Amino acid sequence: MAAKKVIAICQSGGEFVADKDGALSYAGGEAYAIDIDQQTQLDDFRAEVAEMFGCGAADAMTIKYFLPGNKRTLITISKDKDLQRMVSFLGDSGTVDVFVMSEEAAAGNLSNMPASRSSRTTVSEQVVPLVVPVDAAYDMTNTSDQLDLDVCDGRPLCSIPASSSDEKHRRAATQWENTITGVDQRFNSFSEFREALHKYSIAHGFAYRYKKNDSHRVSVKCKSEGCPWRIYASRLATTQLVCIKKMNAEHTCEGATVKAGYRATRGWVGSIIKEKLKVSPNYRPKDIADDIRREYGIQLNYSQAWRAKEIAREQLQGSYKEAYKLLPFFCDKIKETNPGSFATFTTKEDSSFHRLFVSFHASISGFQQGCRPLLFLDSTVLNSKYQGMLLSATSIDGDDGIFPVAIAVVDDETEDNWHWFLQELKSAISTSQQITFVADFQNGLKKSLAEIFDNCHHSYCLRHLIEKLNKDLKGQFSHEARRFMINDFYAAAHAPRLEGFQRAVENIRGISPDAYDWVVQSEPEHWANAFFAGARYNHMTSDFGQEFYSWVSEAHELPITQMIDTLRGRMMESIYARRVDSAQWGSRLTTSMEEKLQMEASLSHLLQVLLSEGSTFEVRGDSVDIVNVDHWDCTCKGWQLTGLPCCHAIAVFDCIDRSPYDFCSRYFTVETYRLAYAESINPVPNVDKPVLSESAEAVVTVTPPPTKRPPGRPKMKPRAGPLLSPHCKIEIRGYPLSIGLIAVGTWGNTETAMLGGW
Repeated sequence: MAAKKVIAICQSGGEFVADKDGALSYAGGEAYAIDIDQQTQLDDFRAEVAEMFGCGAADAMTIKYFLPGNKRTLITISKDKDLQRMVSFLGDSGTVDVFVMSEEAAAGNLSNMPASRSSRTTVSEQVVPLVVPVDAAYDMTNTSDQLDLDVCDGRPLCSIPASSSDEKHRRAATQWENTITGVDQRFNSFSEFREALHKYSIAHGFAYRYKKNDSHRVSVKCKSEGCPWRIYASRLATTQLVCIKKMNAEHTCEGATVKAGYRATRGWVGSIIKEKLKVSPNYRPKDIADDIRREYGIQLNYSQAWRAKEIAREQLQGSYKEAYKLLPFFCDKIKETNPGSFATFTTKEDSSFHRLFVSFHASISGFQQGCRPLLFLDSTVLNSKYQGMLLSATSIDGDDGIFPVAIAVVDDETEDNWHWFLQELKSAISTSQQITFVADFQNGLKKSLAEIFDNCHHSYCLRHLIEKLNKDLKGQFSHEARRFMINDFYAAAHAPRLEGFQRAVENIRGISPDAYDWVVQSEPEHWANAFFAGARYNHMTSDFGQEFYSWVSEAHELPITQMIDTLRGRMMESIYARRVDSAQWGSRLTTSMEEKLQMEASLSHLLQVLLSEGSTFEVRGDSVDIVNVDHWDCTCKGWQLTGLPCCHAIAVFDCIDRSPYDFCSRYFTVETYRLAYAESINPVPNVDKPVLSESAEAVVTVTPPPTKRPPGRPKMKPRAGPLLSPHCKIEIRGYPLSIGLIAVGTWGNTETAMLGGW
């Protein structure tokens, strides 16, 4: 069969325009048609396009297209497989619009498109001098921020259509040739002048050296011997402005033949790539180095490009160091804009950051008024410049949605930090209710919970138990035996009655007496349904609420104040959205609880109820169960474990003409759900611009913690999540309960096994 032919309509020289709904259209330029198929090679396609548009450098062009039916996202073709995919995606269509651009034009188009609402450009630190004098004394505190850069002799980026005669530094010439205009030109600072001078030198292709370079004056000459080019700038009297006082713009040297010797700062390179990084957060260091080489004739190695990206990210997001200095102001602003909120921090003896606790009034009130007395304690690693850990206390609303109550940023996950977090949490929620905590039993949590929260119930997180089981018994079992053992452990944990628990642990004894002893000694009263005295509503792991962790993953690389403010924004939006949604509900129970109740009701029709005097009834089906209406109790334990009447209880209600809604936990009603979201989290304005008062000297100056992210490319490790995913089942109360995928190696190992048997 002949390969399918597609007509590629290649367009160039125009620009993208976004309409009101975000769809893009291409206006202007020229167009040519080329026929391609699955066998067409990208290099051949580039060469033909370059010939049509009269461009010599085919490898320097960017080629993009739209997917069928999607005019909002441009897809880039960078390898042969991308070109083949484009042909495949077209289906029966015989034509495709292809947009051909130089990489500078692509960046320009992208930078003109609407940015994400989360984008915030904050340049909070001045750029340091861009060129270091070779023969003049200079403050060497800046030298650690410099990169050795070489001017590249490679071919320039292709322009479609070509628009500059200076091919060596084509992009720089068009943008920077007038950054220095001559005598009387003014700048806000010497840093701004030095940056303009550096761009000017690249645009005009010459190297220079400082004769004088201090806080009062800057004198510069062309580096070529005998060349008369000079410039002199100094402060304008009685102002902070810098003014060019003298300039000889004549060059007698061959400036364009400069081969090497530029020394530029990471800040300068970062400022170049900043706009593109804002649009493309995954801009790779390799691509950065390639772009800088092609567009500016400067050679970067990988590590230089990576460090420049870090600087650019900091320019966009704000300074990590300055964010710590803002903490006192930030905490005050939280309490000022959200009265009743808690925001406190502590420092170490050297004033370095130690920990930060935040709990908004809307979260505190919502937990007290509308959430179950159930809290999940968990931690996650932060991948910001100074690392750290995020501790969280989250609850659960009446629709089984995540409800963040309090968060803390600490320097490390230690017993002392958890103890401090729990003390702050108790002060914030200030409730006399008996709370059930689902949390790890290590890191001092067992001891701290018992000391700080009187009469609370501590449910050991099953995920952490499995981790410890794997660790303690590592190497003793085969892959298959370990799989069955973990399966039986989960069955023991979920078994609602004693006989089910005993049956599961006896199965474990059959695999290994050592494993049986481990299970018996692991305090089943803290994790097994058959013994646990608290109310955890069948939530057995502390990492409940993946939505919250997705928020953290979006913000964990930001400076500390921006990270907390980003989480605040997500919580604010969530509260508003859920309040609006619940206003439309017409049922008595929340949506998910209504569905669960109806499922139990559908099972009740198959049951037989034997009536008797009083409030106790016998219900027969696959088993015989006893229902006590007055005590809200059934021997299947489903009613007690979930807070919703089980099918046996509903069968009784049908016989005695009672409504099952009268026997549901109040936390599942729409009325209580709305109380959880009655209060709002308010914006925290001007977080980046503190207004210092006369008493500012009393404000603590917080410095970053001593721990910094290791140099080099960070190793991207996913957050340690649950050992479970919704694929496997355990029979509880006569119908399957999803528990999922079990890791059978050590935690973090990719070796996993599916629970079998169902």
